[in-house]
Amino acid sequence: MKLAFFIAWRYLFAKKSRQIINVISAISATGITLGTMALVVVMSVYNGFDNLVKGMYHTFDPDLLIKSAEGKTISGLQDFGELREDGRVAAFCPVIEETVFLQYRNQQAVATMKGVDSVFIATSPLREHIISGTFHVYFGEVEEAVVGRGLANNLGMNVAFVDPLWIYYPRKDAVFSPLNPMASLKREKLFPGGIFAVEQRYDADHILVSLETAQRLLDYQDRFSHVEIRVNGKKALKSLKKDLETKLGPSYTVQTRYQQNETLYKMMTTEKVIIFLLLGFILVIISSNVLSSLSMLILEKKEDIAVLASMGARPGLISRIFVMEGWLISILGWAAGMTLGLLLCFIQTRFGVISLPGSFIVTDYPVDVQWTDMLLVSLTVLGIGFLAAYAPVRSVFNKAISLAYPGNSLGVSR
Repeated sequence: MKLAFFIAWRYLFAKKSRQIINVISAISATGITLGTMALVVVMSVYNGFDNLVKGMYHTFDPDLLIKSAEGKTISGLQDFGELREDGRVAAFCPVIEETVFLQYRNQQAVATMKGVDSVFIATSPLREHIISGTFHVYFGEVEEAVVGRGLANNLGMNVAFVDPLWIYYPRKDAVFSPLNPMASLKREKLFPGGIFAVEQRYDADHILVSLETAQRLLDYQDRFSHVEIRVNGKKALKSLKKDLETKLGPSYTVQTRYQQNETLYKMMTTEKVIIFLLLGFILVIISSNVLSSLSMLILEKKEDIAVLASMGARPGLISRIFVMEGWLISILGWAAGMTLGLLLCFIQTRFGVISLPGSFIVTDYPVDVQWTDMLLVSLTVLGIGFLAAYAPVRSVFNKAISLAYPGNSLGVSR
């Protein structure tokens, strides 16, 4: 192998009788460099956006969500008595969630109301995304609401205003009267206490109120929509989910954050795979130049093959020389591309050279270099390079070796 590498290295940089061979080799190496660099940068930027989106959902969605498998609500918390004391549980929050109608001044909107307790207010990461006001549903005895930025803009709401926010919900078993439509609705009077901004999906239609307010409005007595749990560490997540499913039985459904947004996560994974396959296909096309340059080199080196054969070199050794040379082109392109790609990612992470157009939650393109992706990129580029080098040796080299070993071809030892 050392001898094959030594001769291949000399052939790679030696002057050829046909200059076009050097040109094609240089083009091949440059193309592989750019392709590898593109893979590194695109995959890292995609990972950055992936982490950004998951971080947004982590802010609003709990680690585990428990809801009834048989109805819309959970009656009481008798089945969850020991769960509050479990060391794996960082926060246990019963929640009431329902679609309601809002009116603020002369503006109306339909929103998703989320009734939460003091534990949720104290532990939720959402408190770090308040852009105006405070993250509270009570100001002394006054009941307040925390509203998403998009919903607040639609209602023309500002925490500095003293106008009340009215929340409406149909009364149970009420008969609608066109003469007095308000008689069929229950309503609660709140004041805007804070505005949060996380992600458009939540900002556009979510409003947080106190659990007591939601219970009065919906006439829920000791009933809840679901229970949200935040877990101490990722390691405890799987074990806690499994224990809850065993203990609670089929009457309840326990969902992780992935299961709560399964469609989104599958779509993001599919997009990443498609991007990788498209760039990999481009690399396959670029690597075809290696096949061309190596085929021409084998034909040019027929005399060298005959000399090596007369010196006792076996066909296997001679074939390895040319495979190694073709592969060296890919290896050099891979090394240069990985270096440039990682350097660009470092510069973007450190200095934020390229900014996102328009207004966004972050100002610069997010970048996250994951070494598993870098390993996959390396295996893909080097694997394609090896196949591109091996193909012409199997075809063209058989013709050239027959001159040195009459009656034999590649793979037949003598």
